[in-house]
Amino acid sequence: MRHILLAAFAMIATSGLSAAADQPKFSGEWKMNPSKSNYAGFPAPASMTRKIELTEPSLVIVENQSGGPSDGTTTRTYTTDGKSSAFEINGTPITGSAAWDGAALIVNTSVESVGLTFKDRMSLSADGKELTSVVQIASQQGPAELTIVFDRQ
Repeated sequence: MRHILLAAFAMIATSGLSAAADQPKFSGEWKMNPSKSNYAGFPAPASMTRKIELTEPSLVIVENQSGGPSDGTTTRTYTTDGKSSAFEINGTPITGSAAWDGAALIVNTSVESVGLTFKDRMSLSADGKELTSVVQIASQQGPAELTIVFDRQ
């Protein structure tokens, strides 16, 4: 009986490790590829970089934009367990959550004070050199969807 319990525990432990090993490697420095991105009529920044630090379950995304309506640097912090987290950007309270959907990472962000929500579905190309971020935006003006493609640096 003891051997069966040990074998079952070992199977459960190693299955968790293989699932973690199968997750894409989002961590790194990323630079927007404007020719592959689609801002759906919104003004695009001249340049945008995204630094992702993902050490399960901690997720930190630092973005730097210039030459557009949102010049500056923002830092967003989440956990990948789907639990809600709170942070501020330029003094504005933000709530968000992140969770895996297969190989994609879904990051939800809400700015309640202005009625904005963002659902960012991030996925990697097969070779891990390209990050595609499909962002669904809901606002008082209606929905929109942007596709931002980044190249690994």
